[in-house]
Amino acid sequence: MPSAILTAFIVGLLGGVHCVGMCGGIVSLLSLGMAAERRASLTAALPLQLGYNLGRILGYGVAGALAGGLGALLAGSGALLLGQRALYAVAALVMIALGLYLGGWWRGLAAVERAGGVLWRRLEPIGRRLLPIRRWWQAVAVGLIWAWLPCGLVYSVLILALGTGSPAAGALLMLAFGLGTLPNLLGIGLLAGAAARYMEAIWFRRAAGLVVIGFGGYALWQVAAPG
Repeated sequence: MPSAILTAFIVGLLGGVHCVGMCGGIVSLLSLGMAAERRASLTAALPLQLGYNLGRILGYGVAGALAGGLGALLAGSGALLLGQRALYAVAALVMIALGLYLGGWWRGLAAVERAGGVLWRRLEPIGRRLLPIRRWWQAVAVGLIWAWLPCGLVYSVLILALGTGSPAAGALLMLAFGLGTLPNLLGIGLLAGAAARYMEAIWFRRAAGLVVIGFGGYALWQVAAPG
């Protein structure tokens, strides 16, 4: 379990190259949605940016608890160990696919993200009603909605949470992932141009992709190893 939490954190940290594409537009929209007096000062904007990200990470925790609970139901149907190993193998394969996606070598996960757009189209208008954002609690509420943005990066880690077979463990794993994404998305929100240029560098994207593929390969090896 500790290794899965560490993996989730590192995937979130390195997945910042994907966050620029998926969440950069939302971060910009939220920044524009701040009251003018908040946008004018970095110090004034920081509490709201932290609020957005707190809500987003809490939303990931809720999703992880739901996934872990579903995993518990599936594993409880009989073959506990076999079920968990199968889910972990699927998560490893998704992680390899994610690494190929991050490196720009294969775009298959984009189809998964498009499929998740059905839920997002229902939630996104709710977030727009909270704009312009003047209060910290509004930022947290928008962040909770933001957590459900269809994202292959999030989905891959949710499958890991499913494999934990526990609501608490699934929530903890997704919270670790959310904390991993925090430096990148907070940086985009506060230093949008510089952060985006750095994270979009092709060498960084490919290096991140190779590291995530390595994690996926190691997870597959663990599944295949006897005992």
